[in-house]
Amino acid sequence: MTEFSVDLSLRRTWMDKLFELDRKAREQGLSREDRHAQRLEKAQPLLEQIRSQIEAARSGALPKSVLAKACNYTLTLWTRLTRFLEYPELDLSNNWAESAIRPVALGPKNWIHIGSEEAGPRVAAIVSIMETCRRLSIPVRNYLGSVLPGLASFPINRIAELTPSAWAARI
Repeated sequence: MTEFSVDLSLRRTWMDKLFELDRKAREQGLSREDRHAQRLEKAQPLLEQIRSQIEAARSGALPKSVLAKACNYTLTLWTRLTRFLEYPELDLSNNWAESAIRPVALGPKNWIHIGSEEAGPRVAAIVSIMETCRRLSIPVRNYLGSVLPGLASFPINRIAELTPSAWAARI
């Protein structure tokens, strides 16, 4: 076994621990605040170890190698990859979203009838909201009926308050 494959298995173990933390938080029904505290206490150190391993792999690789490119790509997206630390309402995995959208994701050729390039992301946003409501057992009509009327005048810096999970926590 090469040194790199040992590192990969170690990273898989760290990722498994991250997913395990989230699974336990869901099973325990932790509040957003408790989930956030747990992530900062337990997940953040794991992520720091993962990042240091990626940086070490990058420094030991040739700059144009596939490994260096993969490391650079990951480190470039690091803020996005770790955003779940800032927002406890975010799930670590998007598997539920992918599974929910799979029946609708028929391929780009099937979406030509939508009419514009901007339509695809808009449809994805709408489906995401609907599936999040479904996953949280929120009636979509109630959620949209509550959120949409005041959306135009709602401050953009407070938009996170309008997510289905934040909305459900308030009612």
